Amino acid sequence: MCEITLSIVIVSWNTRDLLLQALDSIYTAPPPFPFEVIVVDNASADGTVEAVQRAFPQVILLSNAVNMGYAKGNNQGIERARGAYILLLNPDVVLPEGGLEKAVRFMEQHPDAGALGVRQVHPDGTLQRSVRGFPTPLAVLWELVGLSRLFPKSRFFGAYRMTWFTYDRVAQVDQPMGTFLMLRRQAVEQVGLLDEEFPIFFNEVDWCLRCKRKGWKIYFTPEVEIAHYGGASTSQVAPAMAWESRRGLLRFYTRHYGGWVYAPMRLLITLLSWPYAWWQARLRRQRCQSKSPIGRT
Repeated sequence: MCEITLSIVIVSWNTRDLLLQALDSIYTAPPPFPFEVIVVDNASADGTVEAVQRAFPQVILLSNAVNMGYAKGNNQGIERARGAYILLLNPDVVLPEGGLEKAVRFMEQHPDAGALGVRQVHPDGTLQRSVRGFPTPLAVLWELVGLSRLFPKSRFFGAYRMTWFTYDRVAQVDQPMGTFLMLRRQAVEQVGLLDEEFPIFFNEVDWCLRCKRKGWKIYFTPEVEIAHYGGASTSQVAPAMAWESRRGLLRFYTRHYGGWVYAPMRLLITLLSWPYAWWQARLRRQRCQSKSPIGRT
């Protein structure tokens, strides 16, 4: 039996101020059960390590000499964790008072839950669409050719981004965003760690798929609502992330849809994915420039 109820794992890369805010939201109103916080810093150059040591000496701090990636960093935290539940938490999140207690209670009330995601909002309170279906070749094809946008309420054409999902009820889902993903230790022991061949994107998608294949259920609950600033690390290299996202998707297909039956669909999506990545990289580059002093008019 675990002496620690909850282990919170946070991987950080140059997100000092947001990380400190996240830690403050944990320790200002801590849960009423034994917990631990493990911060894995991926060679930040903004003074993250020193700031955490100074402000939160109770945090277990793992400092990497080089950026090991998101998947590897989380795995380091998971291997160090002692809790019955393990929360993978992004550093750009503010937790509500009582949120951790509600999430753990949900897991205790649903012993078939291998993982849990929660409702996410922007800092201004507007909803973030944080739940998706698995990116099957057909679901992503509808996304790439625009049918999901033409028919946003269709469960068939909108199967990937789940544009029809209302976020107002408890539901079984495929893949909640990894911003806040609470895992059951028994599920981790059966499913394994995050696959480090997905260093940034699609590692939690791959894990959720493997989790469901092992017979566990994955839930979403609106009972916990977190504020998510979004893209704190990836926005620092936004254009490159568009390409990395496509690489992650194609790697996901090779892993889970590698049979000859899917070969024509894989080829078509590959051909469509790189123009899509170019377009996304261009948009992200323009957004970055508009936010920089040089880019402002």
